[in-house]
Amino acid sequence: MTSAYSDLGLELMVTGENAGTWGDKTNQNLNLIQQAIAGYEQVTLSSGGTLTLAMTDETLSNARNMIIKFATATIAASTICTIPDGIEKFYIFDCSGLTNPSNLTIKTVSGTGFSPDAAKIYAAYSDGTNIVEISLDTLGGTIGSAQLAANSVLTATISDNQITTAKISDNQITTAKISDNQITTAKVSDLQITTAKIADDSITPDKLSNTAVTAGAYTAASITVDAQGRLTAASSGAGAANMKTMIFQTGPASGSVALAPGASKVQAFLFAGGGGGGGNGGGTSGGTGGQGGFGFYAATATGGSTIPYSIGGAGNGGNRNLGGGASPNGNAGAATNFHNFSTNAGGGGNGAYSHGGGSGPGSAGSAGNAGNTGKTGTISAGILFSDQRGAGGSGGPAASPATPAPGGQPGTAGGIYILSNEG
Repeated sequence: MTSAYSDLGLELMVTGENAGTWGDKTNQNLNLIQQAIAGYEQVTLSSGGTLTLAMTDETLSNARNMIIKFATATIAASTICTIPDGIEKFYIFDCSGLTNPSNLTIKTVSGTGFSPDAAKIYAAYSDGTNIVEISLDTLGGTIGSAQLAANSVLTATISDNQITTAKISDNQITTAKISDNQITTAKVSDLQITTAKIADDSITPDKLSNTAVTAGAYTAASITVDAQGRLTAASSGAGAANMKTMIFQTGPASGSVALAPGASKVQAFLFAGGGGGGGNGGGTSGGTGGQGGFGFYAATATGGSTIPYSIGGAGNGGNRNLGGGASPNGNAGAATNFHNFSTNAGGGGNGAYSHGGGSGPGSAGSAGNAGNTGKTGTISAGILFSDQRGAGGSGGPAASPATPAPGGQPGTAGGIYILSNEG
């Protein structure tokens, strides 16, 4: 009876066959089995062609090898490698030397197969009809740390977008693993940088956006501050800022005030001279001199201008008259003038005259009239001058030839206090 052959081409001998040559046949079969489970052969592909692997009975054949390595080649067009139909076995296909391996199809002659997607080593099996690729998932196992050599997982081995958040343990990405300038604005979610993440004194002026406030110095500034402490508006105020004393003097005196180039405001306290007291005589006393006019005034000014001033002196008191009859009146105090504030008249009644003296024998003289203020907004006399600038002099006391007495006393000189801003 004639021998049969397995799908691997092994000779299946019958009883009594190959007498005297049984050992040779058995050894050949063992060699064929070895080729099927451990055999290696390199084959060459021709781009655009078909490589047919053969399986011959009783003979070592390339389709029987466990490992098929494709020699280095560029697969520029559709190329086919076929395995004979009817073979059931495991294969390893080494495609690591191929360029454009996806143009290659590994299949049975009549059935289907697969195309490599990269230049690497693939496991597959033939079920007698088709070639089926074996992935690691189908093996039912996992690759642990022990199966990976040091530095064996390369950047090129990891597909894009494959390392997810779930694969990174907490606190595993350190500062050293982040390249300079790699965290862009797009990688920072809204509202994620909190106060605790900003070091003290770390936000410098160049990191703050400009506001509507114009840089510069402001005089008597009007300032608007928002809830974050930022200046949102600023302008120079209209008040008399930086007021400076120009003149603080009593009379009689005159001169001028030179304003600073940037001055725009001027203020003046004016006190006219007080009238002299009336003279005495004939047993009568003289009247008290009138108080000088006084007031506070404020106005705009022209920077760099010169403004004249005069400070009124005190009116003299009337002389005594021991021969009888009316005693002389005291003189009016002089006006204090400053530019257009000259209406602050002196003391002693009726404007330019003082009527402080007594009116005749046997009756006391009447007091003089107070000087005119000239304008509204007066202040109390003596608020700036402690010795009562502009006060009228007292009238002379009653006297007789037997009891002489002095005449009327002079009034108090006026005073002036001038201020201006320096711009």
